[in-house]
Amino acid sequence: MITFEEVSFTYHGAPRSALAGVDLRIGEGELCLVAGRTGAGKSTLLGAVNGLVPRFTGGTLAGRVTVAGQGTESHPPQEFAHLVGMVGQDPLAGFVTDTVEEELAYGMEQLAIVPDTMRKRVEETLDLLGIADLRRRALRTLSGGQQQRVAIGSVLAAHPAVLVLDEPTSALDPTAAEEVLAAVLRLVHDLGTTVLIAEHRMERVLQYADRLLYLPGDGTVRDGAPAELMADIDVAPPVVHLGRVAGWEPLPLSVRDARRHAPALRQRLDGVLPPPAVAGHGTGEPALAARKITVAYGTAVAVRELDLTLRAGEVTALMGRNGSGKSSLLWALQGSGPRRSGSVAVAGADPGELAAHEARALVGLVPQSAADLLYLHTVEEECAQADAESDASPGTCRALLERLAPGVPGRHHPRDLSEGQRLALVLAVQLTAAPRVMLLDEPTRGLDYHAKRAFGRTVRDLVAGGGAVLIATHDVEFAAATADRVTVLAEGEIVADGPTADVLCSSPAFAPQVAKVLRPLPWLTPDQVASALTAPPAPEAVR
Repeated sequence: MITFEEVSFTYHGAPRSALAGVDLRIGEGELCLVAGRTGAGKSTLLGAVNGLVPRFTGGTLAGRVTVAGQGTESHPPQEFAHLVGMVGQDPLAGFVTDTVEEELAYGMEQLAIVPDTMRKRVEETLDLLGIADLRRRALRTLSGGQQQRVAIGSVLAAHPAVLVLDEPTSALDPTAAEEVLAAVLRLVHDLGTTVLIAEHRMERVLQYADRLLYLPGDGTVRDGAPAELMADIDVAPPVVHLGRVAGWEPLPLSVRDARRHAPALRQRLDGVLPPPAVAGHGTGEPALAARKITVAYGTAVAVRELDLTLRAGEVTALMGRNGSGKSSLLWALQGSGPRRSGSVAVAGADPGELAAHEARALVGLVPQSAADLLYLHTVEEECAQADAESDASPGTCRALLERLAPGVPGRHHPRDLSEGQRLALVLAVQLTAAPRVMLLDEPTRGLDYHAKRAFGRTVRDLVAGGGAVLIATHDVEFAAATADRVTVLAEGEIVADGPTADVLCSSPAFAPQVAKVLRPLPWLTPDQVASALTAPPAPEAVR
């Protein structure tokens, strides 16, 4: 169905090729997971499938890419629309209509599908992705996760022969991600659709993949069975790391696989107290106190009389299904967003009653659409401006960026970076100011496991200095490894709040992979297990 014949590609001005001598043969009905570190070339590989690379990106392409026998060199991307459906990393950037129903129908209209068939497929797609209640909603009023499901639905409705998805579950809560992947699997198994998925949250997709395409970052692509390649590649989900720590053969690719090995490990860990997943720095002193916060948009109430206290030295993960009010709460706490009622106190002041520059000095916010905060022409300029605005030492922002996404070229325009690299840059810009309270909305979207660990260390450094961090996230593995506390929202109200292990281990939806494997033992991360297994035995009591 898809062939790459000695394909190489170099962006203009780049010191090395993004793709180098790639040879691939992907058959009909295969689900291929594309993996690799941030900036390794995953989006470039996906864009080459229908000719977006190089026609819309610029650069030099050598070799030949064909889909169903049609070569991308002789057919523009619009002539592949009936064959290849593509969903990019930024759903909002791809919308062309105003409402959910119109967006689902638009692609089919361009393919001249008859109205009766269009109506039937719209209804099927609404039900398949669980978004029927959003039918008439304006796209810009949806949460990031809801927008992502609509973007996927607009492509699914056209029934393409090839489906290309770039980070399709990055903004979805665990349950919504499972629903979307179930719909994709149905297309693969029942209709023979060929699917390529680039996904940093490999734990969600790996168990379903027929093949793994791993990009080590040197332009090449390693192609093989997931079980074979996972033995030695440097990006791997927690369940694989757990298998490596425990010495399991073959390595498990799913929680179900791991639980077959788990009884002996659970027996070894029974009675052992898990070491803390994070080093606690909490002082108990409130850094932010919110009381009776209500946020409403017209008659729709997003946050309902909510009380929340963030304490100095603590990282709090804010979780909940898509549309539960997480982003609305963050904007209300920062002071820039609407607040119908309630108060917020930080260092004796309410950010909502201060000038914008004064509010930012108390509470920093990185929104979901983080790239909107980038406005200069190069990465170097963005970093220098961040240092100047924050009165930080020159090079502070660049050093943070290197920790989050090493090797980002300083002369590149921010819009030419990958989604993960852009997010890392925005995070570095905001963290340079190190305000008393930092609010982060889905900060790990587009970040690989290594970048997330580096970012987690940065967050822990912030709270070690006495700050408080609130992270709205669907990334349960990141929350397990980074947060001291988890707060769960549902319909704008807090339904769970407590220590990370207590909240996550008791939730089937939000439990990390290690917790599912070792249940009922309260372990969260592979690092905890590794620490316990390598610790010297406790000395016997002296008689």
